[in-house]
Amino acid sequence: MPTRRKTAAPSSASRPASPPAPASTETAADRVYEAIYAAVLDHRLMPGSRLREEELAQTFAVSRTLVRQALHKLAQDGVITLRHNRGAMVPEPTRRDGEHVFDARRVVECEVARRLAGKLTAEQLASLRRLVETEARATRSQNKQEAIRLSGAFHLQLATMSGNPIFVRLLEELLPTTSLLMALYKAPGEPMCVAHSHHQLLATLEAATGSAAATEMRRHLNEIERSLSQPAQRTAAPLRDVFKGYKVAA
Repeated sequence: MPTRRKTAAPSSASRPASPPAPASTETAADRVYEAIYAAVLDHRLMPGSRLREEELAQTFAVSRTLVRQALHKLAQDGVITLRHNRGAMVPEPTRRDGEHVFDARRVVECEVARRLAGKLTAEQLASLRRLVETEARATRSQNKQEAIRLSGAFHLQLATMSGNPIFVRLLEELLPTTSLLMALYKAPGEPMCVAHSHHQLLATLEAATGSAAATEMRRHLNEIERSLSQPAQRTAAPLRDVFKGYKVAA
């Protein structure tokens, strides 16, 4: 899972079943935030899912006050929506919303690619290759949730390596909506990133000029956007199943 602003986002594949008890109320709320953020990103929480405070409090074994704090922060960051008398919900972005999201991602990520082209260190390249290889293994084994998580992590890692924290923050806010768009409009069975793979993108970043790397990133993002071609079938799981085994001490 990509790293958020204050705490590390949890991985559905690697997070322990019972994380250490947080040292403060703020930390506990942050952990609830991270768990919900991760579940939106990797499609465990589907678009339109209701996020009931009482059910979340029981699921995480925390107070409703902590849940409310996490939900308000998620709403501020655009990950969920809060509606009067309807509570919290996972958004259902439209195709028009998708156009706006990918417009923004092209602005940010093409500039990231331009800045990184030919400048990545051997250590950075090795780290990115490991991430891409792990993503490829998850895709081959049909571990959809892990493949989605790693795909987002790759893009966020590039933004982090650019050295501009504003790029990182913007991409953190764009990735959840991208993932929701995938859940709504991507044909079943297709990987999150298609055609111009992360392998090709990484090779271009290593060897090409800034303009060529920006062009490759644009092609890559365009291909993802074009893959959103039809409404996908979806079913919402109970929150207790989404966050099974995940508890946050109050």
